[in-house]
Amino acid sequence: MNSFKPARWLALLGCSIALTAAHAANMTKEEASAEKARIEAEAKADRKSWDGLSGNAKDVCVEQAKGKEKVARAELDYKQDASERHRGKVAAAKADAAYNVAKEKCDDLSGEQKDVCVKDAKAAKARAEADVKQARGN
Repeated sequence: MNSFKPARWLALLGCSIALTAAHAANMTKEEASAEKARIEAEAKADRKSWDGLSGNAKDVCVEQAKGKEKVARAELDYKQDASERHRGKVAAAKADAAYNVAKEKCDDLSGEQKDVCVKDAKAAKARAEADVKQARGN
């Protein structure tokens, strides 16, 4: 049985923050507009992808799509203005998205397994938030 590990999401979060920082650059208005259109098109396609699902599987898919869109918008803001503030918003968006998906995945479990899963998700989010604060220098 594959179990969900919030720590793996944190590792991916750290890698993606580093990659985002490496690719940050000021964009032209046309590039920003095209990127917004791409994000909206992907969000629309993601909404269609959960049409055939039901129950918690649909809820997980919805949270993944919402998180993906929120992260993409935060990354776009960072690409337009590569400041520490926007980098922190990208990291926070990724942490929130990972937490919301993890929390939904926990709903498939019951009893003590669910409690442990929710605690792990909350702990992973707290670690991610602490990393964001530390990176900001607060």
